[in-house]
Amino acid sequence: MTPTNWLDSLTQKALARELPAPDEALAVLASPDDELMDVVAAAFKVRLRYFGRRVKLNYLVNIKSGLCPEDCFYCSQRLGSAADVLKYTWLKPDEVLQTAQAGVQAGAKRVCLVASGRGPTDKDVARVSDMIASVKSAHPGVEVCACLGLLSDGQAERLLQAGTTAYNHNLNTAETNYGDICTTHSYQDRAQTVTRARQAGLSPCSGLIAGMGETDAELVDVAFALRELDPDSVPVNFLIPFEGTPLGGRWTLTPQRCLRILAMVRFVCPDAEVRLAGGREIHLRSLQPLALHIVNSIFLGDYLTSEGAPGGRDLEMIADAGLFVEGADERSLPAHRRDLVRVRRRGPGTTLPANA
Repeated sequence: MTPTNWLDSLTQKALARELPAPDEALAVLASPDDELMDVVAAAFKVRLRYFGRRVKLNYLVNIKSGLCPEDCFYCSQRLGSAADVLKYTWLKPDEVLQTAQAGVQAGAKRVCLVASGRGPTDKDVARVSDMIASVKSAHPGVEVCACLGLLSDGQAERLLQAGTTAYNHNLNTAETNYGDICTTHSYQDRAQTVTRARQAGLSPCSGLIAGMGETDAELVDVAFALRELDPDSVPVNFLIPFEGTPLGGRWTLTPQRCLRILAMVRFVCPDAEVRLAGGREIHLRSLQPLALHIVNSIFLGDYLTSEGAPGGRDLEMIADAGLFVEGADERSLPAHRRDLVRVRRRGPGTTLPANA
């Protein structure tokens, strides 16, 4: 089959919300560079059907950082991590609100409150509920997503009562690969927490991390598992290989590989909010605008323990791509900026070396 034929078939299935065959999803990951733009264009058709040109902005607030008792190999906050990251206990509600407002003022529609740890105690749920109430009181229209680890019975319900919109708990990788990235809890523990959040009435958010040594088949497996869980949001993270963690120094992703992974997830979960998450800047680099034609959601600003791109730069990238921020006025071009035009003062005719 020609590239157009197999992609047309895959696109039609996604537009009808029909699950592709595993071989079709694998074909996306195995497609050659010569077909990459065809893959992106096909995924864009699916994105347009369900989300138009909107980009939803999300903003992370790390409300408790580091010193986690779990041993997730990819995490800079893990047990035994030697990564030089910030470590602090619970923020106070006014600190959370102050930080959250920076994202809201930049256009974030959802604020994600994230705490390190295996899972919250009931006291922790009460503490986070106060934070959520503070954010919702100041910004009633903003969605609040909590990410606190494994949930016990009744905790999701209490978070919902406090005004929580969504709950995030990622599957991260395929069940067959899970033992290779964590030993202190199981894949089933994670899946159960997503189910608990959904049953309580919270919007489920669950995604994956690529670049941890998984095979193409394992990437497809976790995507299919996510489709079965049917989360409303699917964040796609790319491993940030922190030195001082077991996966430190593992740089296996290319921008092209990242685009294929995003496209595969879009075809498998066509109407889910596919979110471009951690590691996007360092792995996609100059191809991030192409990724925006596949995903419909991004994190703005910094992540949990690593810095992201300046928010203003991301807003310009969205506008330059002909897209617009969800909840904002539709614009296809950014405002003119005179500071972008700089008179040459180096190279021929000067004493300074040329720019090369």
